[in-house]
Amino acid sequence: MPSAAERTRTLVQSTCSAVLLVPGAAATRPDQLMPEARSVGPDGEVFLVFPADSPAVRAATHAQDDELPAVLELTDVAPVSVPSRIRGRAWISGWVTCVPGVTEPGRMMVRLEVGEASVDDLWGAEDVEPEEFTRAKPDPLVGHEAELLQHLHAGHGDQVLGLYALLGERAEDARRAGDRAVPLALDRFGLRVRFTRAGSGAPTDRSFDARFEFPDPVRDVVGLRRAMHRLFEAAGE
Repeated sequence: MPSAAERTRTLVQSTCSAVLLVPGAAATRPDQLMPEARSVGPDGEVFLVFPADSPAVRAATHAQDDELPAVLELTDVAPVSVPSRIRGRAWISGWVTCVPGVTEPGRMMVRLEVGEASVDDLWGAEDVEPEEFTRAKPDPLVGHEAELLQHLHAGHGDQVLGLYALLGERAEDARRAGDRAVPLALDRFGLRVRFTRAGSGAPTDRSFDARFEFPDPVRDVVGLRRAMHRLFEAAGE
């Protein structure tokens, strides 16, 4: 399974929503705290780009040489329609400072020095040390995951549903769950599918997730296609 640090790093470098919470900006509209771009530097610092007049930039500018505490909150929502769509959240707390002169006019980059981090997702809740975050790499499929899940859901729904044949003792539970099997999450180690009763408003206790591991971790989309083909073949035997 991916480590907590890798999962956190993947969320930071994904397209999931994020807000930077800074002192004095509690009354600010959430959209004003959302960075337009984010990246991770070689020393594990998180770089965020905001409009130059945003509350985050004003607060960091006003703090000047003082350390301004802040928390980057990330919310990961499944890119397909499924009960309980929030897949996870991560929090990175530290101190922000402005990095002038590296973005186009009207924009400002701020640097978030990581003090501590945590993640609470489909794998569970864990803390992440700054050193672990720095060393971690994002999942190689992070830039394609949303598109791939949507493609699996729209174009290979029957094959995804057929994966219940690989569940052993839980295969009958999946078969009785109805005609809905939604690909929920994808990483280099495997695919997670949510089996649930068809129809809106189905109780979430009638749903369950199943994880289908790849024989070997995949490195790219080409490797993923081979791994998925092998999964579908195994389910059809």
